[in-house]
Amino acid sequence: MYILAHDIGTSSDKAVLVDFNGNIIAQSTAKYDTFYPYPAWVEQNPEDYWSAVVESTKTLIEKTQVNINDITAIIFTTQSMGLIPVDNVGHPLYNNITWVDGRAQKQADSIMKKLGGKKIFTLLSGTPIMGKDVIAKIIWLKQERADIYNKTKYFLDVNGYLKFKCTGKMVSELSGASSYGLDLKKKKFLSVLALTGLDMKKLPPLVKSTDKVGNLTEDAARELGLNTSTIVFGGCDDVQSACIGSGMNADGDIHIYLGTSAWVCASSSKETRFINGAAAIQSADPDMNLVVGITEAAGSNIEWLTKQFFKKESEQYKEGIFKYMDDCIEKIPPGSDNLICTPWMLGERCPVSSTTTRATLFNISEEHTREHLMRAVYEGIGYNLKWILDNFKSDYKLGCKSFRIIGGGALDAAWMQIIADITGVEFGVLENPRSAGALGGAIIALIGLGRLKSFADAYSFTKVEKTYQPNAVNHSVYMKMFESYKNVYYGLKKAYEIANGERFTN
Repeated sequence: MYILAHDIGTSSDKAVLVDFNGNIIAQSTAKYDTFYPYPAWVEQNPEDYWSAVVESTKTLIEKTQVNINDITAIIFTTQSMGLIPVDNVGHPLYNNITWVDGRAQKQADSIMKKLGGKKIFTLLSGTPIMGKDVIAKIIWLKQERADIYNKTKYFLDVNGYLKFKCTGKMVSELSGASSYGLDLKKKKFLSVLALTGLDMKKLPPLVKSTDKVGNLTEDAARELGLNTSTIVFGGCDDVQSACIGSGMNADGDIHIYLGTSAWVCASSSKETRFINGAAAIQSADPDMNLVVGITEAAGSNIEWLTKQFFKKESEQYKEGIFKYMDDCIEKIPPGSDNLICTPWMLGERCPVSSTTTRATLFNISEEHTREHLMRAVYEGIGYNLKWILDNFKSDYKLGCKSFRIIGGGALDAAWMQIIADITGVEFGVLENPRSAGALGGAIIALIGLGRLKSFADAYSFTKVEKTYQPNAVNHSVYMKMFESYKNVYYGLKKAYEIANGERFTN
């Protein structure tokens, strides 16, 4: 018997077929496009998600020749903070306004002004509202596209939309709802959301990650090539599923995800505060919360670097380009001869909250080459992760003697050693690190089916393949560079605001 788990990320659907013992039988990937209609706008077509799910599901069935009667359940773990307005029959009225979209800063400022001003709001909530936050984008729709807002039956996230496509039911799962505004104790949408002008009736009913939402409808089963007996579970956001799939879901455990974006995530039984851009959100486990610091551009920086500076090599080496780039990195000394590159291509959420900040190359001189730039990009992401880890320790008392890294970036050995040297912390990389999110989804479904007793059983489903130890000499170099890295942000914060403040609110 099998679970079909779909991990809907920023750029693709990574689908896996998992047996009831947690073994990954097969994997399939289907990509979709991202649209940038204006500066700071980042959208995706909801129908493209469904097309990707159909494609990857059929590929898995064809690849494995599995009997579809043996596929017991389907579950989605998806990118968070999606905003998809749908009408009474579930038809999307607008593209998904994705989690990296920063169009609504004016609305964010207005909401904070209405609720006491930015300083008071930040004091009470722990963090200011950004133009990337869902509630600000909902108010943007209300003010700028009233025609869409007024027709909206429910605002669904990506997970909610895909569950609707499968079952015909419109619901929101708790972890996804926490991106909108969830009372972590009462497990309800925050009543204060109504003060922003949001019609609370447009927020769908809530379910847990392990809840059975329904079975596949006849239409969905026909499109997917599955049976109507297949159960659809509540699922969760990608951070939450990755936490379960990493095995680091006990109180105080920390994992890092490195993909197109990145995050540092700590499991906590009690934390509910938002501090320094880190968010306390609902775990897939209803009895736990997560403290999450999201870096909005990680692997996407490296993809940009590859396209812009290693185009010929990419054509020559194809899939081997990253091994080639690793060899280049090894020739450049730690600290990239004092060159710093900040990774804030899309603004940043954590360790600093800003819609106006952008990537910066600092301290360049004639000695620097494209290889220096490449290592500086890898190091810049590492500095960002260390900054978040330091904040977790000072803000939440979440010390870190060891952690795990998952995601595609974990396959890059040179980058992993850089991160070990920067953080000064030992960590492990999981077997099949790209599939941790989908594996986490399968574990949730197995709990929902009663095949696993609790979320604590997730640890037994994971295996560390390689451990990285920090180099003390390199770490001392990086500590000096890290202070300069932070100073780049503080020194240029006002300049970023002047350069981009108006540009990113139009």
